[in-house]
Amino acid sequence: MNKTNPFFKQVIFQRVWNHLKKNNPNQKISNYDVAKEFYKIRVTAIHLFKDALLIGLGILSAGFGLKGFLLPNNFIDGGVTGISLLVTHVTVLSLPILIIVINLPFMILGYAQIGRSFAFKSIAAILGLALAIALIDYPVITSDKLLISVFGGFFLGAGIGLSIRGGGVLDGTEVLAIHLSKRTGLTIGDIILVFNIMIFSVAAYLLGVESALYSVLTYLAASKTVDFIVEGVEEYTGVTIISSHSEEVRIMVTERMGRGVTIYNGKRGYGKRGDNLDPTDIVYTVVTRLEIAKLRAETEKIDPNAFIVMSSVKDTHGGMIKKRPLK
Repeated sequence: MNKTNPFFKQVIFQRVWNHLKKNNPNQKISNYDVAKEFYKIRVTAIHLFKDALLIGLGILSAGFGLKGFLLPNNFIDGGVTGISLLVTHVTVLSLPILIIVINLPFMILGYAQIGRSFAFKSIAAILGLALAIALIDYPVITSDKLLISVFGGFFLGAGIGLSIRGGGVLDGTEVLAIHLSKRTGLTIGDIILVFNIMIFSVAAYLLGVESALYSVLTYLAASKTVDFIVEGVEEYTGVTIISSHSEEVRIMVTERMGRGVTIYNGKRGYGKRGDNLDPTDIVYTVVTRLEIAKLRAETEKIDPNAFIVMSSVKDTHGGMIKKRPLK
């Protein structure tokens, strides 16, 4: 709290102190304990706000993709959304109601498999999408089938991806895939693929082969957009460097590359049986893909025999990865 709100600051302080005292009646509560608890509450509130904002934007984007592109032209997507669109096409049932009803069993499964927070956020996201479809009058953008497939899939995928970034889902298919993968041994991707093949096969029978093929294109556009939103714009690479000149490598990464490093204590094994174990420091860092060539060149200048291992990193938080490289 700032100095212009002393009363508000005192009220918050007192409530946090009372909460700690209630949960720890035999423990002496210090100002540090109160400040630490307040910081936790503040971080939680900030994350909840960001999650709500992402889910809200996801709802608006997915609603726009559905009502502005797919619905007016009898196109569908994969997953629960595709099932809802198919049922709407052959019955008089409302799409918003179908989205809620068909997703509900998956949300119950998500509560058991993933957790309460995920289930509540997903339910809120699905209810929000249903309300957006029912109440918001989105404009119909185009009647060109190719544009409908690409941009309808793009906006729907962006909505799903933003919701996932917010901690929830707009489609319960992935929850089912996670559950079945544990029981069948199939990968999540395999299960989703089989699920969608069945949906598009039914679509070919009900809507015609041409509409089904355009719907497959919609699904591909949506899935690629989801990957783009969830995994981020930048692609990161984790680099492990094992070298007898590890200190020079560390200095190079921190000073010339402008990146943070983590140092592990390890042993180098080599020879026919790997019996010769020499202690060494292992340098680990994360860089963007555009910096890989520079990192390899700088490392080779220090130690041509350095052993470098690279692995894909989906996303990062904190550290110095966001920092621009030093000149």
